Amino acid sequence: MVPDRSALRRLVTSGPHAISAASVAFCMFLTVLAVKTPWAPLPRGVIAAAGLVASSAVWFHERRPAVVAAVGAVGYALSGNPGPLLIGLFSGAGTRLGARFAALAAIGVAGFLAQQWIGNGGFGAGALLSAVAATGVVLLAGLYTATRRELTRSLRERAERAESERHLRDEQAKADERARIAREMHDVLAHKVTLISLHAGGLEVNADAEPARIRREAALIRLTAQEALEELRKIVGVLRAGHDDDTGFADLRRLVESWAAAGNTLTLHDDLGPLPAATARAAYRLVQEGLTNAHKHAPGAPVTVSVTGSPEDGVTIAVVNELRPGAYPSGGGAGLVGLAERFRLIGGTVRSAPDDAGGWRLEGRLPWDASARGTHDQNAAGG
Repeated sequence: MVPDRSALRRLVTSGPHAISAASVAFCMFLTVLAVKTPWAPLPRGVIAAAGLVASSAVWFHERRPAVVAAVGAVGYALSGNPGPLLIGLFSGAGTRLGARFAALAAIGVAGFLAQQWIGNGGFGAGALLSAVAATGVVLLAGLYTATRRELTRSLRERAERAESERHLRDEQAKADERARIAREMHDVLAHKVTLISLHAGGLEVNADAEPARIRREAALIRLTAQEALEELRKIVGVLRAGHDDDTGFADLRRLVESWAAAGNTLTLHDDLGPLPAATARAAYRLVQEGLTNAHKHAPGAPVTVSVTGSPEDGVTIAVVNELRPGAYPSGGGAGLVGLAERFRLIGGTVRSAPDDAGGWRLEGRLPWDASARGTHDQNAAGG
């Protein structure tokens, strides 16, 4: 009859108490057989008593294996039931050799020889070799099982630790993604709302202007609001896709033109033309932040935007505005903090401070192809 593997698996995984109970029941069954046959040349009462005592001791095989082995050795000699002795030896083998291993070996050999002595009135060299071999096989089997159990537990702990670390990395990635979304939202909304405020302020100041101009300003407000929504949709799409979008140098020109159309004095100097996508997008965000801050802290002041550099030297983006009397940019807002972090992650730097001409200068420096640096950093972090 083939044993039910699922039942054995449930028994093994149900805990040490269930295993101990099953071991005791098995040894009791062997004692019944030892009494019935009998397995020893002693009175059945002695066989039964020795077998019951040794079988009951098996309950403690996990905590006191050497004691169980010793009791089992005596029980085997008196009853012929080897179960308690074998279980004691197997359980006590442990994961390393030492004094206990040697003591168990001595107990095992003594138990097997004592059974031979009582059963046959003595023992020869063959019986000694058999006792040593049987003891060695049981102890080595126990040593292998204990070592395998320890290795399995170690691997399980490492897997759980790796899973925990992966969970922490996932949570950190989610936090970073939320921070990135917040930075993108701030950049887009602050810039577009500022433009809408500029156009709306123009309408308020020139409420008696010609209908054509009013319609033009209202159309610009509507267009700016639509662009803000489109930017937000683009950001969400980029974040879901897992890669940056393709904001190019043409968008930077369009950004400057939109500010000039709102009545600002703005000059663009560029020697580079189209840039790699990641670099162009970072430049776009820096100019966007610089124009927004210029309007916030020095409304109406002339602004100069410059983009210079080369593939060998990298890219420098600067937004410089004159200061109106009493205007003191704080230079430490959340937008600048997020911008500095964006540049740092792709190998760049951001500096915001007064310039030599008495104005305010927001300057960022980037490698020519910032996407290569960002990919290298991500691979390093993943490794």
